[in-house]
Amino acid sequence: MVALSSAGSPTAIKAVGSLVYRLSCGLSGRMSSLAIASSLGLTPLLGSPEAATAQFAPSNPCRLPAEAIVEKETLRQAAVQGDAEAQAEYQRQIQLHATDLENCRRDNWPQNLALWLRLYSCDAYPGVLDEVLDRIVSRGYNEIYVEVFYDGQVLLPLNDNPTVWPSVVRSPQLGDRDLLAEVIRKGHERGLKVYAWVFTMNFGYSYGQRGDRVNAVARNGANETTLNRTRSEATAYDSELHSYASQTFIDPYSPEAQRDYELLLHAILERQPDGVLFDYVRYPRLPGGDSVASNVRQLWIHGEASRNALLDRARNDVARSLLDRYLQQGYLREAEIEQIRQEHPDDEQPRWQAVSRPAVSLQNYLWNLSVAHAVQGILDFVHGAVEQVNPHNIPSGAVFFPNGNQPVGEHGFDSRLQPWDRFLPSMEWHPMVYGVCGDTSCLTDQMERVMAFAAEETRVVPALAGVWGESVTNRPSLETQMSAIRQVAPSVNSVSHFAYSWQFPESDRDRKACTIPRP
Repeated sequence: MVALSSAGSPTAIKAVGSLVYRLSCGLSGRMSSLAIASSLGLTPLLGSPEAATAQFAPSNPCRLPAEAIVEKETLRQAAVQGDAEAQAEYQRQIQLHATDLENCRRDNWPQNLALWLRLYSCDAYPGVLDEVLDRIVSRGYNEIYVEVFYDGQVLLPLNDNPTVWPSVVRSPQLGDRDLLAEVIRKGHERGLKVYAWVFTMNFGYSYGQRGDRVNAVARNGANETTLNRTRSEATAYDSELHSYASQTFIDPYSPEAQRDYELLLHAILERQPDGVLFDYVRYPRLPGGDSVASNVRQLWIHGEASRNALLDRARNDVARSLLDRYLQQGYLREAEIEQIRQEHPDDEQPRWQAVSRPAVSLQNYLWNLSVAHAVQGILDFVHGAVEQVNPHNIPSGAVFFPNGNQPVGEHGFDSRLQPWDRFLPSMEWHPMVYGVCGDTSCLTDQMERVMAFAAEETRVVPALAGVWGESVTNRPSLETQMSAIRQVAPSVNSVSHFAYSWQFPESDRDRKACTIPRP
């Protein structure tokens, strides 16, 4: 990946070839038997507890036994229906399982096992969120990454939402329900750490439709936004959750976008999550099989703020004029170069802020400068968000594709331009190790690449896609994937699984459609 020099030293055309090249480039049983459990005769709201344990593999030692799951679920349902005795025993079970989960995870690898979770408006109904969290604890997870800002909506109360995005829960009858605060509180009761998982540069479809945010949206050289010039990103990560039409990426240099995101983060941090994970810390994919950016007009740097910031990287008038023409056309002819030089006779040589990738020509240098500028916008935006989180003494993390930061061919780059190798080493790194090749070789290749860039102090938490005990969509089982990751990265002691919707598809579908019976 191309980087901008922090010194910002001037560079003449005759010296571009000498620029330095750098590639950014089982719980022990303390389960009590309750006389009331067998007499209640209740069934779970979201599928049977027995079915919930069917995919448990023997290598998941911190799962709850099936009978304990049934017992707790029976108590939960009775508590929802107003049984005070059941409510008291249910709370005791929650505390007991939290203690056992803590002990088990401490004694078994990985010490931290997380699950990615999206909440829906239906989770605001009595008992539903409790049931979801009980499922997660029962399967041995001790961390959850809760989507708080995604697809142009936020997990903030309808009546207390200071952001420009609509709330996930929009019913006026539930206007005061604060699902984010509730999931944090109820997660803590169960021994779960609760991270806020937020989109970063993808502000969602609703943002792209706002007439007062036209200048905050990323644009290419044809003045197109990401709504109409990107391809669907149907990966394991977002095939079910993230729709093509939801993607409006912002200009990271836009002061408006920065202020909107700062206000969003402020509201989230008021709820005191245990950490914040930044996702979509990149640009979108371009159409085409390889999704390669090879011309400056393909880059999302032509919004007003980004373009002006790039032009300001010129160190004299002739450099600014050359760069302006290059951005307009995507190329420069020799006659145009000479004409512009004659228009600025007082400037001996054009000078720009230096970049770290060598160039063999003026146009090649301007291309490298433009790529470096696009990358720097991403870094500045996410690092600014991290600075906002730091005073709260909780970790920040970035979610990324291990192959999203690579050059392609002689002059092209992966169009996502995801500079994860330059994320702060103090951040948590969450690589989406989703390679599909029928075995674990592509996963370990991706993991080894990440570990080669990670600093010793960086907490690396690989995200894996799959289910327990079986292969799905040409992916080995989760325990097989984890075993392979542990072999190539023995220092890693935290792993996450994408996602709740994969582990409990029936529960996710019912909650999304809100077809759950209500008490």
